[in-house]
Amino acid sequence: MQDTSMTVDGAQGITRAIQVLKLLAREADAGMRLVDLADAAQLARPTMHRLLKALVAQGMAVQDPATRRYRLGALVFELGLAAAHRFNLRDLSAETLAGLARATGDTAFLFVRSGDDAVCINRVQGTYPIQTPALPLGSRQPLGVSAGGLALLADLPPAEQERVIENIAPRLGAFGDLDAKDVRAYCAQARKAGHAHIANRAVPGISAIGLPVRSESGLLLAAVTVAATHNRMTNARVQEIVPLLREAAKTIGALLRQ
Repeated sequence: MQDTSMTVDGAQGITRAIQVLKLLAREADAGMRLVDLADAAQLARPTMHRLLKALVAQGMAVQDPATRRYRLGALVFELGLAAAHRFNLRDLSAETLAGLARATGDTAFLFVRSGDDAVCINRVQGTYPIQTPALPLGSRQPLGVSAGGLALLADLPPAEQERVIENIAPRLGAFGDLDAKDVRAYCAQARKAGHAHIANRAVPGISAIGLPVRSESGLLLAAVTVAATHNRMTNARVQEIVPLLREAAKTIGALLRQ
């Protein structure tokens, strides 16, 4: 442990508080126990307890009375709303997404997580004569069904990932007889390959690959994908597109800081 006795105040206290908020953001739904937060931040438990007490008092964190786990508080949401007009991810990513569509010739998409769903917030069609059916902006599907949703799901911590899969299981049959076992296998494959790849699920005859987009601080923001007809998306083409996707994900992830 790095710290045992120093009073949490001043610049050091602010730095540590922000570190705690980042940890809570990464486990937004499940929350975290005090002991796990202390271990992750490499702080003594009494120090972490003082930090959490201060964050709860300010509305930046809350503790579930039943599970004793901590989560982000309402004030974080309020501050996010206040800054939202300056950090519109759809607008900020438009140029990068258009460049991805030009480079691949296929349709590029940007997805964000909303609960247990993936929501399409932007799309740009490419120049190849045969394009994928236009997925409406704002459309949502369970995480794990589209390449964007799969990229988001596969990037979650194991416990959170399993909780989501259990929640969406009753809805999966509408997507080509997809089931929870299939989604688990797709997640394992995505982690092994380093990218999500799924076909004939979200849209019949369409194959897509995706990557998660993380901020420079490590928070999961979105997923960027490229979709094409199943026949066009050969293994060789996947290997051509993945580096372009990786560069696009890196660029979008850095946009908020810029």
